[in-house]
This record gives sequence, C-alpha cells and structure tokens, in this order.
Amino acid sequence: MKAIIQANSRTYTIFVDQPIDISIPLRAAKDNVNAWYLPPPKIYPAKIKNWTGSVKQGASVNFNSIEFNPHAHGTHTECVGHITEEVYSINSCLKQFLFVAEVVTVVPESKDNDFIISEKQLRYAIGNKKREAVVIRTLPNTKDKLSRQYAHTNPPYLSEAAAIYLRNKGVKHLLVDMPSVDKEKDDGDLLAHKAFWDVDGEVRMEATITEMIYVPNKVEDGKYILNLLIAPFQNDASPSKPVLYKLFD
Repeated sequence: MKAIIQANSRTYTIFVDQPIDISIPLRAAKDNVNAWYLPPPKIYPAKIKNWTGSVKQGASVNFNSIEFNPHAHGTHTECVGHITEEVYSINSCLKQFLFVAEVVTVVPESKDNDFIISEKQLRYAIGNKKREAVVIRTLPNTKDKLSRQYAHTNPPYLSEAAAIYLRNKGVKHLLVDMPSVDKEKDDGDLLAHKAFWDVDGEVRMEATITEMIYVPNKVEDGKYILNLLIAPFQNDASPSKPVLYKLFD
C-alpha cells in the first residue's frame, strides 16, 4: 500500500505498509532500558477485594496495572513543561503528528571526559536541508541500547550550541537515542533543553524532544515521514511510538 505526500511544494511516495518503528517497548523486566536511578517498571494484575485481574488466576480478563516513569523507562516525548514551573502537557502541546524528518548518524566527540554532539557535526550532517524533525542516531549503535542501564554512565549529550543551531534552523521535533539531550549530572543546568525550547526567549510551545529511541543500523540516513505517536497523558512527557516511512521522489 502506498500514499502520495505533498510537502514543501514537492510530491513524494511513501509505502504505508513498510513502517519503521524506532521506539523501545516498555517491559516489566530488570533489563528494561532504564535511566535516572529508578527501579524497573512493574506490570501486575490489579486486585479488587478477592478478585485478581488475571485469566491464569481465574478472572475472565487480564486487567493489569502499570508503574513506570516515562522519562526513565523507554521511548518518550516531552514538551517544555518538563523544565518549567508552569504546568504544560505534551498532550496539549503536540497538535500535529506527521512531519518531514531527516535521519542523521553522528559519532559523539570526546571532550573533557564527556562525549558530545557538537554544532559542527550537525551542520555537516544536515547541511542546507530544511526539516521539521531531526532524528539523531549515535555510533556505536549496538542493540544493547534496547536494554541499557544508563544510571551513572555519563551518556553522550548535545552541546548547547548544537541545540541552538537546531532551534535556529527551525527544527521543531528532536529525536535522540540517548536518555537525555543534556549531560546526566549537570547540576540542573539543562542547557540543551533550555536552548532548544528557547525558555529565555520566545518559548517554543509546539516543540518536542523525544529520547531513548533506537534506529536500527539497516535504516539509511536521509529523508522520511515521521509519525510521532504519543499516549494521551496530561503530563510533561508521555510514552511514545515514533514511526518512520521512507520518502521516495
């Protein structure tokens, strides 16, 4: 099945039966991807008096409760409400869901015991392309990203200048395969978050950051349609399922 897409005065074809899911599913397991010093997520049958929501335990349906944190336990999309005193919900800020995206691959640069994605690297990777969304895959890109325990590992992150570059280029939706666009232990500075959302200027309410994606190695760099699907939580962040579709001229 294919569809014709018109974007930026150009016409493209996508094959809607060839989705590329770049989310990491949430599992009730110790090897579920994890960050920010929390225990693993829990999924368990609800109990109401003498009734347990499990077919194995005699119920007619499985009726599970889930305990998790969207920032810690898998792919999630967040809005500026993540870092503001004012309460903003991703469910209210994200009003559109289909975007022209560029997938780029970057090897974070070593600097002062950190690994950083720099403005120079993104300028080279994106060039003169104008995209609503940018999907960043970092190298090495091993499958242990699907179960990595990130706490106390100082993962790669974006420089403040890189975030400003993306903002000034008009990128509204940033997706990364890291637990945060900022350094794990930065004393709460959150320089990349603040720069991308322009919290000290004209706040970009419609802009989003999606963290903890996984882009398989077989996915080529280039232009895609991004379908940014979120669970409808009234919260600063929500579990999400970003899906790519290759664009063909």
